[in-house]
Amino acid sequence: MTTIGDSYEHCVAVARARAKNFYWSFVLLPREKRRAMCAVYAFMRECDDLSDGPRASAEAMAAWRADLDRTLGGDPAVHPIWPALHDAVERFRIPHHYLHEMIDGVQSDLAAHVFETFDELYRYCYLVASVVGLTIIHIFEFDDPSAPALAERCGIAFQLTNIIRDAGEDQSMGRVYLPQDDLRRFGVTRLDQDSPELRRLLAHYGERARAYYDESRPLVRMMHSDSRASLWALIEIYSRLLRRIEKSGYDVLSRRIRLSNWEKARILIESRFRA
Repeated sequence: MTTIGDSYEHCVAVARARAKNFYWSFVLLPREKRRAMCAVYAFMRECDDLSDGPRASAEAMAAWRADLDRTLGGDPAVHPIWPALHDAVERFRIPHHYLHEMIDGVQSDLAAHVFETFDELYRYCYLVASVVGLTIIHIFEFDDPSAPALAERCGIAFQLTNIIRDAGEDQSMGRVYLPQDDLRRFGVTRLDQDSPELRRLLAHYGERARAYYDESRPLVRMMHSDSRASLWALIEIYSRLLRRIEKSGYDVLSRRIRLSNWEKARILIESRFRA
């Protein structure tokens, strides 16, 4: 049986190897919170792999959900992440339904998405991103009752940024996340062919994402003091990624737009003075 200590070590290794933008913000947290964040990330990563990889299937997702229920009931299943996740959930009183909603979100990727309206896209973004934010603010700890609503908006901003950046790559895999009514309104037929129409459409969604970033900024001050720098850095990394996309004129097809490790390190340093 995997011990809690070994389980946390496994989750930390997964986060360090795969979290990219997320892991940079984890290092600013106290050890207990950092390990809990890694446990949630490792759970989320495994969910994603079961929906978009060689093991992807509805059966695999159903088995994973059953293991989650077993673990939340106090009997961790055999995967090495479960003891750490159970400990983190209990320690920080994370609502169980958020973890089930994470599974709901990634499970929807097993089928091709066709969103007709922004409301439908918003619901998808909520399930794959906002519930992550709603989970981690429990680890960061907060007292202000308005924090969950802002965490939801922050998650929408993150996911819209990802959708804009990856529009062409997703199209090549048969995935179109931007709503059909906006594709028609802007005269866009494909997201992997550069055109003025495509850039106007992406700019429209960039403005939406920017508004959500601006709306969620007060969330940082609502977190407990030992967590503010981490959240500020996470928001800043994604917000600057969107800014870089904006500065490129929404040229997301010629190259993958990203921040360098040096730029992320500078954000971590800034967070000590800005959060």
